[in-house]
Amino acid sequence: MNNYLEKATLWLSETFDNETKKEIQQLIDTDQDQLADRFYKDMEFGTGGMRGIMGAGTNRINKYTLGKATQGLSNYLIQTFPNKQLKVAIAFDCRHNSQKFAKIVADVFSANGIKVFLFEDLRPTPELSFAVKHLKCDAGIVLTASHNPPEYNGYKVYWNDGGQIVPPHDVKIIDEVNSLEFSEIKFNANENLIEIIGEKIDSVFTDSCVKNGTFKSTKNRDKLKIVFTSLHGTSIVSVPEALEKAGYNDVHIVEEQRVPNGDFPTVASPNPEEPAALKMATDLADKINADIVIGTDPDCDRLGIAVRDLEGNMKLLNGNQTMCLMTNFLIKKWKEAGKLNGKQFVGSTIVSTNLVSEIAQRYGVESKVSLTGFKWIAKMIRDAEGTLDFIGGGEESFGYMIGDFVRDKDAVSSTLLACEIAADAKSKGSSMYQELLQIYVDNNFYKEHLIAIVKKGMDGAQQISQMMVDLRENPVTEIDGSKVNYVYDYEASTKTNLISNTVEDIDIPKSNVLIYETIDGTKIAARPSGTEPKIKFYFSVKAPLDSIKNAAKVETELDTKIQRIITEMKLS
Repeated sequence: MNNYLEKATLWLSETFDNETKKEIQQLIDTDQDQLADRFYKDMEFGTGGMRGIMGAGTNRINKYTLGKATQGLSNYLIQTFPNKQLKVAIAFDCRHNSQKFAKIVADVFSANGIKVFLFEDLRPTPELSFAVKHLKCDAGIVLTASHNPPEYNGYKVYWNDGGQIVPPHDVKIIDEVNSLEFSEIKFNANENLIEIIGEKIDSVFTDSCVKNGTFKSTKNRDKLKIVFTSLHGTSIVSVPEALEKAGYNDVHIVEEQRVPNGDFPTVASPNPEEPAALKMATDLADKINADIVIGTDPDCDRLGIAVRDLEGNMKLLNGNQTMCLMTNFLIKKWKEAGKLNGKQFVGSTIVSTNLVSEIAQRYGVESKVSLTGFKWIAKMIRDAEGTLDFIGGGEESFGYMIGDFVRDKDAVSSTLLACEIAADAKSKGSSMYQELLQIYVDNNFYKEHLIAIVKKGMDGAQQISQMMVDLRENPVTEIDGSKVNYVYDYEASTKTNLISNTVEDIDIPKSNVLIYETIDGTKIAARPSGTEPKIKFYFSVKAPLDSIKNAAKVETELDTKIQRIITEMKLS
């Protein structure tokens, strides 16, 4: 008997409810391929927690996989904080079953004697991070699958500082979860320990976003014309109110995308990284001649921004560009306020643009670089408490975090910051896009590109693994005519100089990421996704820019260079 069939048969026992047993029996009888996909592995924690397709099975998001994760976390919390009234906060997004799953998770915590603060309705993910700190909780959970397709859901775990779990807690929680049988999950709620929360936290969170995302010196907020879309997600409950509180009153919401809906009916994917997701918003912007378009993903932790280019056309900024604009603006504001004294830092990740480091260096601000994921930037803040102040940080995947009031990427305060940059530029006769080009003039013109190669199922995981093996065992030594001088292998924790043939240790937690860096500053990173069946290749090239008027020419040259590299590496 196949291993997956043995695992599936266990789900026909009395431990599982009738609906689940019926679903599994039907698959055993009619669809062995689907059965194999659901049981060939257990749902795992990746860079974003646990995320997957909903349905019965060990490799699916359901009552039992969520229950087991929550029981394991409950056990770990009880061991870690003995003799304490433990508290957790739980939030959920607009996805199918998110509210139902959130209640199941609350039930399990309460059954284990843990006090639960459960949001009354959908809320942005960053509000959960905020609530964990504000309510002095020991942990937090949000039920979300970010921008994944409608059939997905997920479970993100936060620690008591409001940041997502990192070592050693993550591994220990996983060990605790893996040691459990499904029969050990306590599903019988103690309703006395579940407290419904909402408006009180909302107002404090929104006020904190306004405080951290705006500046007294910004003029003409009422003259900035904004188009905003929530892409059927949770941001509709927070962003319009935050904009109003900050003094932005010329805000136009894309009505067709206003209502939260887990089917995301007006978009192929609710991902603000993709121009198609923001097309309704940019069309509206052209119709009313708006200055800026902002769209957030379903759980409101990432944002896409479109602004007018030099020809007046709407142009979608990528995550690296947004991060550089925000970092540059924040550091400038800290400098104007006389708050820079050499004890500040900004954060970024290994697959993001090196331009952030160049910007920080110009101001004498330290730049720290972590693994992909805001949990690592949150860890930077925790590690630096009492010695360094955190200004802001981001990564290429369209997320940003301002200051320390939330320890996760936050599209509410970031939306305000984007509008501050645009309003400030407009009041000076400039534009947000011109401000970006000026950053390139002051530093270097960086151009980034991302390719994601999808490989589904059991075979896909093996193919992705083999691609990484090949890149390690047969390293590229030259890219587009420039010699590779460094190979960063974050799984081996080594930085190899191919020219001098020397090896240094990397003091960053291990991760399956490989980065090539050439003499001319080209950077290529390969990274299998922790939450989706894909491998991502990140390309970064740069060149000096002498003036804004030459930007288009230099950008074309850099785009051409990236395409040459993609062809050379046989990735097209």
